[in-house]
Amino acid sequence: MSHNYRRILDKLTIQNWRKLYKFKVKKKNIKVVKKFSKSILLLTLLSLAAISCKDGKSTKTNAINENKVETKVTDSTQSNDKKVILFYGNSLTAGYGLDPSESFPSNIEDIIDSLDLKYEVVNAGLSGETTSGGLKRLDWVMKQKVDLFILELGANDMLRGLPIDETRKNLAAIISGVKAKNPNVKIGLCEMMAPPNMGDDYVNEFTKIYKDLSAPDDIVFFPFFLNGVAGHPDLMLQDGKHPNAEGQKIVAQNVWAVLKGML
Repeated sequence: MSHNYRRILDKLTIQNWRKLYKFKVKKKNIKVVKKFSKSILLLTLLSLAAISCKDGKSTKTNAINENKVETKVTDSTQSNDKKVILFYGNSLTAGYGLDPSESFPSNIEDIIDSLDLKYEVVNAGLSGETTSGGLKRLDWVMKQKVDLFILELGANDMLRGLPIDETRKNLAAIISGVKAKNPNVKIGLCEMMAPPNMGDDYVNEFTKIYKDLSAPDDIVFFPFFLNGVAGHPDLMLQDGKHPNAEGQKIVAQNVWAVLKGML
């Protein structure tokens, strides 16, 4: 293992694993990871390599277009009295095409800090992620402390035309997996909507996934969090799919309107 990889992996924690190519460490509240077994380091490197190979061309494109990921390095040997809010999603959560500080999870962290609340935010968004991919990496992500788990996945399933039943099954399995890892975790599910050109039947069935899975009392429903942003060119990047910096601020407010009730 080269010195550079060793240095990167020494700083790597669950909450910043998603960035496969570049790492940017936020200056405030940085703590150094003191202990990592050789086996975990090797497993992490192999996992990153496997994901990179699997994503192929699309992952390479994301690596070029996506800015550095904001990371928080946590000392695993010390106790942390702050509760952890983990946002688990795709490029919409990751803040594709933007500086990490402009993503909606980062905006929410700014709100939390301004209110002096004892919570820290972990952005576990991965560009290009499907519900199937999210299910596969869940066990690894849930090895860390998580108090609130906010799930945002499904858009890439829809864009790829994957079966709706498969999307529903994977999201349900992710929710069950989180509960199995920690029954005390509060779970929120972000609604995703399909565009009208997909047809009325598809749109209705796709939207129904999120309402059905949020029916239990222990699952908090987040209404379409791109409301007021999607369909507004001035709030989107040129690709028309991802919010720009101003759009992310509106997304953060949409999410915060529900999240604050979970704290």
